[in-house]
Parts: sequence; C-alpha cells; structure tokens
Amino acid sequence: MGFTFASWNINSVRQREGLVLDWLGRHTPDLLCLQEIKCEEHQFPASFAERGWHVAIAGQKAYNGVAILARAPFEITHRRLPGFDHESARYIEVETAGLRLGNLYLPNGNSGGEAGYATKLDFFAALHAHARAALDEGRDFALAGDYNVCPEAVDCAPGALSPDDALLRPESRAAWRRLCWLGLTDALRAVQPAGKAYTFWDYQAGAWDRDCGLRIDHALLSPRLADRLQGARIDAPARALPQPSDHVPLIVTLDA
Repeated sequence: MGFTFASWNINSVRQREGLVLDWLGRHTPDLLCLQEIKCEEHQFPASFAERGWHVAIAGQKAYNGVAILARAPFEITHRRLPGFDHESARYIEVETAGLRLGNLYLPNGNSGGEAGYATKLDFFAALHAHARAALDEGRDFALAGDYNVCPEAVDCAPGALSPDDALLRPESRAAWRRLCWLGLTDALRAVQPAGKAYTFWDYQAGAWDRDCGLRIDHALLSPRLADRLQGARIDAPARALPQPSDHVPLIVTLDA
C-alpha cells in the first residue's frame, strides 16, 4: 500500500471540526496538514485525538496556525520555520514513515504595505534555505500547504485578482521558481502538467458558482520522494459542502 498525505487550509478548525472529521472518515489519509486553524494549542478540538489521530499543533490566537494529524506516531522536528524570525504561527514539521513533512502557511503579502510583502519574501527565503539544507543532508521530504502564490497565469482565473496582487507579483513567482529549481517537484503539475486546477474559491461574488478560482495550495517533493509519486489530485467537491472552507484539500499519494 502507498502513503497518502493531504493539505487543507481549513479557515478555522473549531468552526469546521465536523467537516474535517467527516472528510477524514471518507478519505482516510495517513496524514493531514491543516492551515489557518485560528486557535491556540489548548483550544484545538480534542475530538481528533479521541478518534486516534496523533496531533501536532503550532497555534496562535484567532489567526494563522498550522496542525498535522497523523494515523501513526511521529517526531516533531520543527515548530517554526528555521530562519523566519516572526511571531506568527506558520510552520510545523514532522518525521514519519521515513520522510519529513513540513506544513506551511505562507504570508499572503497583501496587508501591511511593502513591509507586509517583505515578510512574504522573507518566508520564501527561509523556506528555500531550509529545503536546500535538507537536500544537502540527503533527506526525503515534502513541503505542503498554502503557499499564497499562483505559479503560472493558468493558476488564476481571469479577473479573480488584480494584476498587482501579492499572489501574482513577479517577485512571488520568482521565489516559487527558486524553490522548484532546487530540484523539487510540484506534485500536482507532475500529474496534470497543464490546465486549470484550482484549490481556492473566494466566498465573495459567487466565485465558486462561476469557477473563478486560484491554485495556491501546493505540495513540493524532494527528488527521491518525487520518484515515488503515485498520484495527486484536488478534492474540489469539498468546496460545495455545507459551511465549507474557501480552500479544498490537495491529496498526494506515494508508493510505499
């Protein structure tokens, strides 16, 4: 059997606890990365652990926050992204099943003016350095989560964002490319090289009904892990569930 992990910006885990539990029951991944949990560790729903999930949390009151749910025990290797000196909770990493998996929520970059945008690029730079160090150490790893960047024009529906949006700025896309040029593989594009494949639809202006979406949730795989890639898909129907997140899960399956 293979190993399956998923990434999902849940936009408040307490608000969507039942949604996540139901999804886990139907899809049974080995590991789920959650972003924007929007709670501190002690506020994270106990129902996941009660159902046998092993839980790792890097939380923050009301904003940001990431968590990992896994069927098997793991070792937490980082609760913050090395080299990113910022108070926001945006990264957690575990080691399990012979690989390291980093769960990230990259800054949006549209608030706080140029200083806010600089924070986005600082995170990208720290992530690049962290990935390069892992490659130098010969590790097998994946970096999954909400990257808040549309790598190519096809990843943004026409009119979904203004041309100067931080998710589209040339510097954002260049930072993404620098990550890939380390030798990392965009799991979804390895399986679906072309065409629209959105992971986010805004709540406003009927974006879901009009299919006016973005591809901003990604999973990057180190070389040996990419050799094990069996499949990658977006669970778009999750956006049509009652009280959904504005993001949907990205699911990646590897050979054992």
